Amino acid sequence: MTSPQTIAVGYDGSPAAQEALRWTFQLADSTGARVVVVYAVGLMARYEGHGASLELEQSVGQLAEDVDFDMTHVRWHLSDGDACSVMLRAIDDPVNADLLVVGSRGQGAHAGLLLGSTSLQLAERSSVPLVIVPSERHFDTT
Repeated sequence: MTSPQTIAVGYDGSPAAQEALRWTFQLADSTGARVVVVYAVGLMARYEGHGASLELEQSVGQLAEDVDFDMTHVRWHLSDGDACSVMLRAIDDPVNADLLVVGSRGQGAHAGLLLGSTSLQLAERSSVPLVIVPSERHFDTT
């Protein structure tokens, strides 16, 4: 197995996405991979304007600083659509991701599942390896 060259990580600013991004930065730091932060611009995001994207950029920069990751290895990819479709499209041009990373929220329409609905859909449909980073609450043994 070869190291990934381009890692696409889904990011919406949520705690689950932050965990996924931290994990991605650590992997990219050890492998030299490029990181593409993927943001699905859904219907609500279009109405929120550019303030939301500025907040996301700042939070990504802060997370990179926290783990001492070089932001020159980070690109953004914003695309219209639902999170699953946007992540799957990141496998092709212009991103060409050979690894997808998402956080696991487990709060979607299928509340009884440990995985969120986006994670589950990606696991079923991705043509490249997928890493689903569990949130810290999944590690709680109490």
